[in-house]
Amino acid sequence: MVRRISSGKRGEFRMKSKTITRIWHGTTKAEHANEYLEYVIKTGVADYKKTEGNLGVEILRRIENDVCHFWTVTKWDSFENIKKFAGADYEKARYYAEDKKYLLEFEPDVIHCETFEF
Repeated sequence: MVRRISSGKRGEFRMKSKTITRIWHGTTKAEHANEYLEYVIKTGVADYKKTEGNLGVEILRRIENDVCHFWTVTKWDSFENIKKFAGADYEKARYYAEDKKYLLEFEPDVIHCETFEF
């Protein structure tokens, strides 16, 4: 879907797409950062990529002192397809068996945002 959006003095911009972005956040000990990254790639990223409607996956990572923050940022074409990954209660975070080995806490929810690309 392409639309023209007026931006005032600068003219018009063309919107390339509108998607849904799902963002999960978790923390580990900094010493487990690389091991957990590999684990997330083997589990979460693999499951995201094989789910219909997934348009892409990014992992953001930031180490602060002895804690490492992770964000998985995924793009989706619809909430229905997010539910194929996350289940009917798609606002809840999805965890894997080995997460308890790494994560410092289990945040219960993820966030979803409309995403507009120009």
